[in-house]
Amino acid sequence: MAKILDGLKVSKEIKQEIRADVDKIIAGKRRPPHLVAILVGSNGASMTYVNNKIKDCKEVGFKSSLVKFPSTVSEAELLEKIKELNLSKDVDGFIVQLPLPKQIDQEKIIMAIDPRKDVDGFHPENFGKMALEMDTFLPATPFGILTLLERYGIQTEGKHCVIIGRSRIVGKPMSILMGRKHFPGNSTVTLTHSYTPHIERFTHHADIVITALGDPNFLKADMIKKGAVIIDVGITRITNDSEKGYELVGDVDFESCKTKASWIT
Repeated sequence: MAKILDGLKVSKEIKQEIRADVDKIIAGKRRPPHLVAILVGSNGASMTYVNNKIKDCKEVGFKSSLVKFPSTVSEAELLEKIKELNLSKDVDGFIVQLPLPKQIDQEKIIMAIDPRKDVDGFHPENFGKMALEMDTFLPATPFGILTLLERYGIQTEGKHCVIIGRSRIVGKPMSILMGRKHFPGNSTVTLTHSYTPHIERFTHHADIVITALGDPNFLKADMIKKGAVIIDVGITRITNDSEKGYELVGDVDFESCKTKASWIT
């Protein structure tokens, strides 16, 4: 039976560590770090994500601000706000919550963010630095996965890591980070995606499987080898008859895979 890689437990530990650092900053008569989130429209998932960020900021002692725009906002107006945040000495970092409405060029928005304040790590300068193994902001989810592997002491050196999904937010950066010359890293990486035929041919030989496909219960026990480490990044909202009206389902068929994996999220 697999042991659990408990992301919630690790996040609580990290928040306590950050809180201690922030307390030292404040004790030194300096202001706490300030994170700003820009939310365009009223996408349910985006609102939940941003609200969680604000809640986390409060827990660790950060100052946080939420800038809300209607879904009809113009690209020029959004770019003007980004310019203002880039220049503000009171703002240490900010995020523009994706996805954005159709009238706005997402790439133009990402390019407009000052790389020194791009805490999501989406700007090409930060992505390039990551690929070259230079110190920079890392995309949040891949950084979280690295932290989980590190804190649980999961061996990655010389292991075969199969990643399912090639998004710029998880799959692509994860493939770069797992192949880097650090721990966690030094893995042999195979990047698969929706156009890879017979993905099970790759996952069967994988020591570590990281899946970010958004396909509920895609990864079954017969697709993995005994003792594999399974990290499930996928989240799909499925409607049901519960009070909430939906449930969140991962890419991994947890019940079958937990009997075969060594570690599983």
